Amino acid sequence: MTDRPLVAVLDYGSGNVHSAVKALDAAGADARLTADRGLVMDADGLVVPGVGAFSAVMAALRAIRADELIDRRLAGGRAVLGICVGMQVLFERGLERGVDTEGLGEWPGAVTELDAPVLPHMGWNTVQPDAGSRLFARIERERFYFVHSYAATGWHLHTEPPFPSAVLTWCAYGAVPFLAAVENGPLTATQFHPEKSGPAGIRLLSNWIDGLRAATL
Repeated sequence: MTDRPLVAVLDYGSGNVHSAVKALDAAGADARLTADRGLVMDADGLVVPGVGAFSAVMAALRAIRADELIDRRLAGGRAVLGICVGMQVLFERGLERGVDTEGLGEWPGAVTELDAPVLPHMGWNTVQPDAGSRLFARIERERFYFVHSYAATGWHLHTEPPFPSAVLTWCAYGAVPFLAAVENGPLTATQFHPEKSGPAGIRLLSNWIDGLRAATL
């Protein structure tokens, strides 16, 4: 691996992919938008973006068998970063407008509609990372850009030593806090859009890329 880790941005028809590629490049990666299975598997990191409905994103991922690629990468301890709906589909199920859709099942639990008077949750908000977060190092008090109506409001994955617990980051909006980010071994995800979050988002992506470098040492 060079000083600029190779990051595959999964091309499966989702929006916002070009802004994600530009942000990753600015953060220090060699980012490439691709659906090539070999490149997706061989890259130092894989980014799974996602906008729109949970069911539509899952259908598009399965259409190119990306669910298999994500699972294989994680089984081998290879880094994956999900963004927005790309985070949501990592859970077992998505409940959206009366439709119950099976997710990738990397984490237990369901994604549901936020209990808030105004939806979508759109704009800048602060987050509360757990102690020890590497993703939010030096940016714990920054604001990040959200645009969503659904999220995971609970964490149901319990680990026993020697396996470390996940590092969770929460956000307050509406009646119930929701997960803004998760750091769980090789699998990381954010409900907000780092690529739309200005310098703080670039710093967060840089922190994730630093983890790719450290994994090869």
